[in-house]
Amino acid sequence: MIYGYCRCSTDETKQDITRQERELKAFGINKIYWEYESGTKSDREQLNILLNTVSSGDTIAATEVSRITRSTKQLCDIIDFAKQKHIKLIFGSFVVDCTKELDAMTEGMLKMMGVFAEIERNVISQRVKSGMANAKAKGKAIGRPSISLDNLPDKFIKHYPKYRQGIINQSELARLCDCTRQTVSKYIKMYEN
Repeated sequence: MIYGYCRCSTDETKQDITRQERELKAFGINKIYWEYESGTKSDREQLNILLNTVSSGDTIAATEVSRITRSTKQLCDIIDFAKQKHIKLIFGSFVVDCTKELDAMTEGMLKMMGVFAEIERNVISQRVKSGMANAKAKGKAIGRPSISLDNLPDKFIKHYPKYRQGIINQSELARLCDCTRQTVSKYIKMYEN
């Protein structure tokens, strides 16, 4: 069985995962696991489900190494896992066949790809931090705007009475407000105090 894996670091409002899905489907993969999580996070729900699903002879495909991980250490763990399970890994056009003895050149190339993925992530992180420092030096506000009772979102004010009357629960209120439950919880606490 061939399984696909897609990942983006931020949610669907900021990054589109459909390009990865389209490329994997064009390869003939129908069972695709996807998630919006950082590539440096070692405990990713969908990746863990995928790794627990595959069995000997199966294949895991991703559009590139950086979609599976941006951590060289985690990539080495995945390579070891693939060797133990005797599965294939496909990253774009690069095939790593661990169903048999993995040759040193292929393993070395894959690990170098992992190093470059990690370096790329670190460069992006440094660039973001530099941009934020530059904006702060110019007097711009950094981070999320502060919320007070005076500037609670209109959607929250509109739908809060339904929540208060028990017509909708907190999750439904969050969905109606286009935000997370944690954010809605903060709004509720602020509004009720």
